[in-house]
Amino acid sequence: MRQLYAVLALFFVITPAVADDAAAGLRAVTHEDVWLMWRPGTPAVSPDGRWAVFSVTEPSYNKDDEVKDLWVVPVDGSRQARRLTATKSSESDLAWSPDSTKIAFSAKRDDNDDAVTQVYVLDMTGPGEAIQLTDWPTGARKPKWSPDGRRIAFEVRLYPGIPAEIEATREEKKRRDAQDNNVSSYENFPIRRWDKWRDNLHTQLAVQDGETGSKVSFPLAGSKLIEQTGYAGVPTRSGDTLAAEWAPDGSGLVFSATTNLHEAAFSKTFYHLYYAAADGSEVRPLTEGTQWVCHSAKFAPDGKSLVCQYDPVTEFVYENDELARLPWPVRGEPQVLTDAFDRSVGGWTFSSNGRSLYIIALDHARTRLFTVPARGGTVKALHPDSSGVYAGVEAAGRHLVARWESSAVPAEIVRVDARTGRHTPLTSFNTERAAKLDRQPYREFWFESSRGRRIHSWLALPPGFDENKKYPLVLFIHGGPHSSSRDADHVRWSPHLLAAPGYVVLLTDYTGSVGYGEQFARNIQGDPLRTPGDELIEAVDEAIKRFVFIDGERLAAAGASYGGHLANWLQGNTKRFKALINHAGLVDLEGQWSSSDVVYHRELTNGGPAWGDSPIWKEQSPATYADNWSTPMLLTIGEKDYRVPVNQTIAAWTYLKRKNVPGRLLVYHDANHWIMKGAEAKHYWEQVHEWLARHLNP
Repeated sequence: MRQLYAVLALFFVITPAVADDAAAGLRAVTHEDVWLMWRPGTPAVSPDGRWAVFSVTEPSYNKDDEVKDLWVVPVDGSRQARRLTATKSSESDLAWSPDSTKIAFSAKRDDNDDAVTQVYVLDMTGPGEAIQLTDWPTGARKPKWSPDGRRIAFEVRLYPGIPAEIEATREEKKRRDAQDNNVSSYENFPIRRWDKWRDNLHTQLAVQDGETGSKVSFPLAGSKLIEQTGYAGVPTRSGDTLAAEWAPDGSGLVFSATTNLHEAAFSKTFYHLYYAAADGSEVRPLTEGTQWVCHSAKFAPDGKSLVCQYDPVTEFVYENDELARLPWPVRGEPQVLTDAFDRSVGGWTFSSNGRSLYIIALDHARTRLFTVPARGGTVKALHPDSSGVYAGVEAAGRHLVARWESSAVPAEIVRVDARTGRHTPLTSFNTERAAKLDRQPYREFWFESSRGRRIHSWLALPPGFDENKKYPLVLFIHGGPHSSSRDADHVRWSPHLLAAPGYVVLLTDYTGSVGYGEQFARNIQGDPLRTPGDELIEAVDEAIKRFVFIDGERLAAAGASYGGHLANWLQGNTKRFKALINHAGLVDLEGQWSSSDVVYHRELTNGGPAWGDSPIWKEQSPATYADNWSTPMLLTIGEKDYRVPVNQTIAAWTYLKRKNVPGRLLVYHDANHWIMKGAEAKHYWEQVHEWLARHLNP
């Protein structure tokens, strides 16, 4: 390790960019800067539009020293944000009471290792501690206030065949914890998710009065929906949550669920809306069928309609996420509100008066704000030329509140003028630290690929950048593939940190990227690696041609997840690079398909099952070209990664060593798809910079 630091120290001393940076009074980005920036979450705005509450993470390399508390700021900006909670544990799932006097949230307040998350309520009208509302043995989360503010619904996890009672659940938990064997049994797919083996508990709704010790009822207990699959509670692509909302009259809840998750190995999963009476007297589907799906609903302020996330079911893997309106009570087919909007809806909210919807969507590598009439009409950008990335938009009277960041400005909470789309910062957690850093906004360029497609790219510039000097180029490949290299920094994959030693970093949105229209994203189906790989090389050539400060003889490429797949593809299909870096990338299409936690979309992408007649499985598998491997490569993987299982990286390592190619393998035994322990993330970046310095800066 002493030798590694010596190499890095020498490299930083001799790089002219760093010296120029120091003379300008700014300095290069370090991992400490990226990791220790405070991280505000998305805001929850009070119903009266006056306050925004949000979580803030104060990171540390020592997990025990990390702080994550709730903060509050007035939407009018009249006062600075202040801390609401001060505990070791974090809070999430914020929910305001209808009268704006209380917030409910989920937290784990007990330091015991066996502690589980419970629901708490905090009075916002005066000083005082949060009151624990629930004491469910397997935990409680996702609180939702009833319209009259007297009851709270939340999610719990129940053991199949065990009465929905606290003592019975506690005894079953003790029994399972005391078992001598550590065995999981499965009869259905999927069996894992990200870094956890699935259990057989059911996610269900619970309701109780907003007072500690109140009786808990379970609207779904014993319903045919639970008996049918045992999988209710997997309604969205992001996780196991029912996304429940109270019906306007408080009689029950509308939630999202699927009944065919057990078919996920050979079928798309269909998500629909259901209604459950709060007293458990009725559970019924509101939408159904296999031609479209509808989930994650929100009610209009007047209670006469709801809007859900809507997706038509077609032969394509990729579909833009749409919004659709249904009358309440639900009847008939949904009215699609965004069918003429060729972007995917990433988040949305009703305006305070219910006449409009505000939408967040990726658009040319920025996440922008749009609006559409709630009864249908044209989708319009609030600020068509806005930069950066918005997240978690909520209405607050004539304004909106969201989190915003860009490639040059770290994340803060902002107030947005709903007429102009211009925003004003409400917080300044990272302003002082960011002011010391040389983080220029990305440069942007487009080119036409050999297949006639317009391809977008960013350039992240090194500190102390000088147009008259030559810099090595590092191609930084985003994952997904249905994602984008956005106008933002990233705590895990920071382009500024990659550029810090003196590199120009190229970020290219290849075919399959999102934010350029539905067809552009779909074009990767049946062509998963070859065309994106070709476009990456063409982007490198275009950057070298356009920008004289790029040294075309010193090139490297790095990617993670799907970007790692492409790094392996480049290894066998070009010799342009002096070094490659691959985190969590597949090496064999069939091996990835047969062992990942999500599989069916890969079968569709590759033209049919692996045993069929589709040539894609072999022709676009990086392993097919292992005989061409010759570029020095750094391989990294989290051992608990079930999305791209560890054997894919081990196989790539074997090919590399069989071909006697210089390489290094890093296995992070406690990590999953992401390396998110601070000390390990820092170690990763030290290894990345050392690897690049070795091969790009003789």
